[in-house]
Amino acid sequence: MPATRPDHADTPSFPLDTRYQVETPEGIDLVLRPAGVLPRALAYAIDLGLRGVIMLILFVVLALLGQFGFGLGLILMFLLNWWYMVLFEVLNQGRSPGKHIMGLRVVHDDGTPIGWASSLVRNLLRVVDLLPFGYCVGLVSSLLHPAFKRLGDIAAGSLVVYREDRGERPALPEATAERAPFSLTLADQRALIGFAERQASLSPARRTELAALLTEPLGTSAEQAQARINGIARGLMGTETT
Repeated sequence: MPATRPDHADTPSFPLDTRYQVETPEGIDLVLRPAGVLPRALAYAIDLGLRGVIMLILFVVLALLGQFGFGLGLILMFLLNWWYMVLFEVLNQGRSPGKHIMGLRVVHDDGTPIGWASSLVRNLLRVVDLLPFGYCVGLVSSLLHPAFKRLGDIAAGSLVVYREDRGERPALPEATAERAPFSLTLADQRALIGFAERQASLSPARRTELAALLTEPLGTSAEQAQARINGIARGLMGTETT
Protein backbone atom coordinates (compact mmCIF):
# COMPACT_ATOMS: atom_id res chain seq x y z
CA MET A 1 0.00 0.00 0.00
CA PRO A 2 1.27 3.54 -0.66
CA ALA A 3 3.48 4.87 2.08
CA THR A 4 2.39 8.12 3.63
CA ARG A 5 4.49 10.98 4.83
CA PRO A 6 4.68 11.52 8.59
CA ASP A 7 2.05 13.83 9.99
CA HIS A 8 3.69 16.97 11.32
CA ALA A 9 2.13 20.29 12.05
CA ASP A 10 4.56 22.07 9.77
CA THR A 11 4.28 19.57 6.91
CA PRO A 12 2.95 21.29 3.75
CA SER A 13 -0.21 19.94 2.16
CA PHE A 14 1.37 19.87 -1.29
CA PRO A 15 4.08 17.42 -2.46
CA LEU A 16 7.68 18.58 -2.32
CA ASP A 17 8.59 16.53 -5.39
CA THR A 18 7.00 14.20 -7.93
CA ARG A 19 8.24 10.98 -6.37
CA TYR A 20 5.68 8.36 -5.39
CA GLN A 21 6.83 6.02 -2.62
CA VAL A 22 5.29 2.64 -1.84
CA GLU A 23 6.26 -0.01 0.66
CA THR A 24 6.34 -3.63 -0.52
CA PRO A 25 5.11 -6.51 1.69
CA GLU A 26 8.79 -7.29 2.32
CA GLY A 27 9.23 -3.84 3.88
CA ILE A 28 11.24 -2.42 0.97
CA ASP A 29 10.63 1.18 0.01
CA LEU A 30 10.02 1.51 -3.73
CA VAL A 31 10.27 4.98 -5.25
CA LEU A 32 8.40 5.61 -8.53
CA ARG A 33 8.39 8.71 -10.70
CA PRO A 34 4.89 9.52 -11.99
CA ALA A 35 4.79 10.81 -15.56
CA GLY A 36 3.32 14.26 -16.15
CA VAL A 37 0.78 15.42 -18.70
CA LEU A 38 3.16 16.22 -21.58
CA PRO A 39 4.99 12.86 -21.92
CA ARG A 40 1.70 11.00 -21.51
CA ALA A 41 0.06 13.15 -24.19
CA LEU A 42 2.97 12.52 -26.56
CA ALA A 43 2.79 8.76 -25.90
CA TYR A 44 -0.95 8.77 -26.59
CA ALA A 45 -0.42 10.77 -29.80
CA ILE A 46 2.10 8.18 -31.00
CA ASP A 47 -0.30 5.33 -30.25
CA LEU A 48 -3.17 7.21 -31.91
CA GLY A 49 -1.09 7.75 -35.06
CA LEU A 50 -0.02 4.12 -35.11
CA ARG A 51 -3.62 2.93 -34.78
CA GLY A 52 -4.62 5.28 -37.59
CA VAL A 53 -1.99 3.79 -39.89
CA ILE A 54 -3.09 0.25 -39.03
CA MET A 55 -6.76 1.05 -39.67
CA LEU A 56 -5.92 2.76 -42.97
CA ILE A 57 -4.04 -0.30 -44.20
CA LEU A 58 -6.86 -2.59 -43.05
CA PHE A 59 -9.56 -0.60 -44.87
CA VAL A 60 -7.51 -0.40 -48.06
CA VAL A 61 -7.06 -4.18 -48.07
CA LEU A 62 -10.64 -4.98 -46.97
CA ALA A 63 -12.11 -2.61 -49.55
CA LEU A 64 -11.32 -5.29 -52.10
CA LEU A 65 -13.99 -7.47 -50.43
CA GLY A 66 -16.80 -4.99 -50.97
CA GLN A 67 -19.56 -4.68 -48.37
CA PHE A 68 -18.30 -7.70 -46.45
CA GLY A 69 -14.88 -6.13 -46.17
CA PHE A 70 -16.40 -2.84 -45.00
CA GLY A 71 -18.37 -4.61 -42.25
CA LEU A 72 -15.34 -6.63 -41.21
CA GLY A 73 -13.31 -3.42 -41.13
CA LEU A 74 -15.76 -1.80 -38.70
CA ILE A 75 -15.50 -4.81 -36.38
CA LEU A 76 -11.70 -4.73 -36.52
CA MET A 77 -11.70 -0.97 -35.92
CA PHE A 78 -13.82 -1.47 -32.79
CA LEU A 79 -11.51 -4.20 -31.49
CA LEU A 80 -8.43 -2.15 -32.28
CA ASN A 81 -9.72 0.96 -30.49
CA TRP A 82 -10.75 -0.87 -27.34
CA TRP A 83 -8.12 -3.61 -27.04
CA TYR A 84 -4.98 -1.99 -28.46
CA MET A 85 -3.99 -0.38 -25.15
CA VAL A 86 -5.19 -3.24 -22.95
CA LEU A 87 -3.26 -5.95 -24.77
CA PHE A 88 -0.04 -3.96 -24.87
CA GLU A 89 -0.30 -2.86 -21.22
CA VAL A 90 -0.95 -6.36 -19.88
CA LEU A 91 1.26 -8.38 -22.22
CA ASN A 92 4.13 -5.91 -22.63
CA GLN A 93 4.91 -4.89 -19.05
CA GLY A 94 2.58 -1.90 -19.08
CA ARG A 95 4.00 -0.40 -22.26
CA SER A 96 2.17 0.45 -25.44
CA PRO A 97 4.43 1.43 -28.37
CA GLY A 98 3.92 5.11 -27.52
CA LYS A 99 4.76 4.58 -23.86
CA HIS A 100 7.78 2.50 -24.82
CA ILE A 101 9.14 5.30 -27.01
CA MET A 102 8.54 7.88 -24.25
CA GLY A 103 10.07 5.65 -21.56
CA LEU A 104 6.81 5.16 -19.65
CA ARG A 105 4.87 2.21 -18.26
CA VAL A 106 1.59 1.57 -16.41
CA VAL A 107 1.65 -0.13 -13.01
CA HIS A 108 -0.69 -0.64 -10.08
CA ASP A 109 -0.53 1.87 -7.24
CA ASP A 110 1.68 -0.57 -5.30
CA GLY A 111 4.18 -0.79 -8.16
CA THR A 112 3.13 -4.25 -9.35
CA PRO A 113 2.48 -4.94 -13.07
CA ILE A 114 -0.91 -3.85 -14.39
CA GLY A 115 -3.53 -6.62 -14.70
CA TRP A 116 -6.46 -7.26 -17.02
CA ALA A 117 -9.16 -5.78 -14.78
CA SER A 118 -7.28 -2.58 -14.00
CA SER A 119 -6.23 -2.06 -17.60
CA LEU A 120 -9.80 -2.56 -18.82
CA VAL A 121 -11.18 -0.07 -16.29
CA ARG A 122 -8.62 2.65 -17.01
CA ASN A 123 -9.13 2.35 -20.77
CA LEU A 124 -12.93 2.09 -20.66
CA LEU A 125 -13.08 5.28 -18.58
CA ARG A 126 -10.99 7.05 -21.22
CA VAL A 127 -14.38 7.97 -22.71
CA VAL A 128 -15.12 10.04 -19.60
CA ASP A 129 -11.67 11.62 -19.62
CA LEU A 130 -12.25 12.73 -23.22
CA LEU A 131 -15.30 14.81 -22.24
CA PRO A 132 -16.44 17.33 -23.24
CA PHE A 133 -13.74 17.40 -25.94
CA GLY A 134 -9.98 17.10 -26.32
CA TYR A 135 -9.36 15.24 -23.03
CA CYS A 136 -10.55 18.21 -20.94
CA VAL A 137 -11.69 16.12 -17.96
CA GLY A 138 -8.57 13.96 -18.04
CA LEU A 139 -6.33 17.02 -18.31
CA VAL A 140 -7.93 18.78 -15.34
CA SER A 141 -7.81 15.58 -13.25
CA SER A 142 -4.13 14.99 -14.08
CA LEU A 143 -3.14 18.55 -13.24
CA LEU A 144 -4.96 18.48 -9.90
CA HIS A 145 -3.75 15.04 -8.78
CA PRO A 146 -0.33 14.86 -7.04
CA ALA A 147 0.56 11.73 -9.07
CA PHE A 148 -0.90 13.10 -12.35
CA LYS A 149 -3.76 10.59 -12.43
CA ARG A 150 -6.70 10.94 -14.79
CA LEU A 151 -10.09 9.59 -13.71
CA GLY A 152 -9.40 6.23 -15.34
CA ASP A 153 -6.25 5.80 -13.26
CA ILE A 154 -8.02 6.79 -10.05
CA ALA A 155 -10.80 4.24 -10.64
CA ALA A 156 -8.41 1.47 -11.72
CA GLY A 157 -5.81 2.09 -9.03
CA SER A 158 -3.15 2.50 -11.71
CA LEU A 159 -0.22 4.83 -12.18
CA VAL A 160 1.79 5.88 -15.23
CA VAL A 161 5.46 6.12 -14.29
CA TYR A 162 8.82 6.57 -15.92
CA ARG A 163 10.48 3.27 -16.71
CA GLU A 164 13.61 2.85 -14.62
CA ASP A 165 16.29 1.20 -16.71
CA ARG A 166 18.75 -0.70 -14.57
CA GLY A 167 22.19 0.65 -15.21
CA GLU A 168 25.50 -0.86 -14.20
CA ARG A 169 26.41 -0.33 -10.58
CA PRO A 170 29.24 2.20 -10.21
CA ALA A 171 32.59 0.67 -9.32
CA LEU A 172 34.00 1.36 -5.87
CA PRO A 173 37.24 3.36 -5.71
CA GLU A 174 40.47 1.45 -5.11
CA ALA A 175 41.04 1.05 -1.38
CA THR A 176 42.07 -1.56 1.14
CA ALA A 177 38.96 -3.24 2.53
CA GLU A 178 38.47 -2.81 6.26
CA ARG A 179 35.88 -3.19 8.96
CA ALA A 180 34.12 -0.19 10.44
CA PRO A 181 35.42 0.74 13.93
CA PHE A 182 31.82 1.13 15.14
CA SER A 183 28.51 -0.66 14.60
CA LEU A 184 26.55 0.33 11.50
CA THR A 185 22.82 0.28 10.92
CA LEU A 186 21.47 -0.72 7.51
CA ALA A 187 20.93 2.96 6.68
CA ASP A 188 24.54 3.73 7.68
CA GLN A 189 25.83 0.95 5.43
CA ARG A 190 23.78 2.22 2.48
CA ALA A 191 25.01 5.77 3.06
CA LEU A 192 28.68 4.75 3.11
CA ILE A 193 28.38 2.55 0.02
CA GLY A 194 26.38 5.25 -1.77
CA PHE A 195 29.05 7.85 -1.00
CA ALA A 196 31.80 5.58 -2.29
CA GLU A 197 29.89 4.76 -5.49
CA ARG A 198 28.87 8.32 -6.32
CA GLN A 199 31.91 10.28 -5.21
CA ALA A 200 33.21 10.45 -8.79
CA SER A 201 30.26 12.72 -9.62
CA LEU A 202 31.03 15.05 -6.69
CA SER A 203 33.53 17.87 -6.67
CA PRO A 204 36.67 17.36 -4.53
CA ALA A 205 35.51 20.05 -2.12
CA ARG A 206 32.12 18.37 -1.69
CA ARG A 207 33.71 14.93 -1.18
CA THR A 208 35.99 16.33 1.49
CA GLU A 209 33.11 18.14 3.16
CA LEU A 210 30.96 15.00 3.38
CA ALA A 211 33.82 12.72 4.46
CA ALA A 212 34.83 15.21 7.18
CA LEU A 213 31.54 14.52 8.95
CA LEU A 214 32.93 11.14 10.00
CA THR A 215 36.38 12.23 11.15
CA GLU A 216 35.48 11.87 14.85
CA PRO A 217 33.76 8.43 14.76
CA LEU A 218 36.47 7.13 12.40
CA GLY A 219 39.23 8.57 14.56
CA THR A 220 41.09 10.00 11.60
CA SER A 221 41.88 13.31 9.98
CA ALA A 222 39.71 15.01 7.38
CA GLU A 223 42.33 14.18 4.74
CA GLN A 224 42.19 10.44 5.52
CA ALA A 225 38.43 10.14 6.12
CA GLN A 226 37.57 9.63 2.45
CA ALA A 227 40.04 6.77 2.05
CA ARG A 228 38.72 5.14 5.25
CA ILE A 229 35.13 5.37 4.01
CA ASN A 230 36.13 3.78 0.68
CA GLY A 231 37.82 0.95 2.56
CA ILE A 232 34.80 0.35 4.78
CA ALA A 233 32.52 0.40 1.72
CA ARG A 234 34.68 -2.26 0.08
CA GLY A 235 34.46 -4.35 3.23
CA LEU A 236 30.69 -4.02 3.33
CA MET A 237 30.46 -5.15 -0.29
CA GLY A 238 32.17 -8.42 0.59
CA THR A 239 35.81 -7.82 -0.26
CA GLU A 240 38.12 -9.59 2.14
CA THR A 241 39.62 -7.35 4.78
CA THR A 242 43.34 -7.32 5.27
